Amino acid sequence: MGLSDIADGLTVTTRQRERGVASVDRTGGSLADRLADAAEDLPCSAETAAELAEAYAGGASVGTAASETGVAATTAAKTLHLLGFEGLTPFSPLQREILEDWLDARCSRADAVELTGASDREFVLAAFVATHDPLDGAAEAVESALSSADDAMVAKRDALAAAMPDPDSG
Repeated sequence: MGLSDIADGLTVTTRQRERGVASVDRTGGSLADRLADAAEDLPCSAETAAELAEAYAGGASVGTAASETGVAATTAAKTLHLLGFEGLTPFSPLQREILEDWLDARCSRADAVELTGASDREFVLAAFVATHDPLDGAAEAVESALSSADDAMVAKRDALAAAMPDPDSG
């Protein structure tokens, strides 16, 4: 089958119908602006939540991110969990099973705390993580903002590398 066979029956028009692509681009706003809708459901302000997310994603521990933003470590962990960061429970799988027994009223809180060997703060944080899902849209806003920041960092690094003389050429 040749091109003429494929093109047989096709007609060419001089006018095309304009078909645009609908898009929503929120990359221009800051992460704090994107989190403003979820601010009522966060344990801290949207600005602080954005700072926590950026510090934690940048490699800081929960404690360090909390210190940098002036909030308690438990508040930081709760906020990061609500923003979609995973692995913030202080409990092992066995401790989570005991927590689930308490949440399902199969044992008392005192027994659950004793069996887990956790401090009150650890127990409260683990219970929060087990009973609260990440906020709708918050994880996407954080991921979008942080990937945009990563892209900008890569572009800056590449531009800097291009401006530097090649060490092998000297």
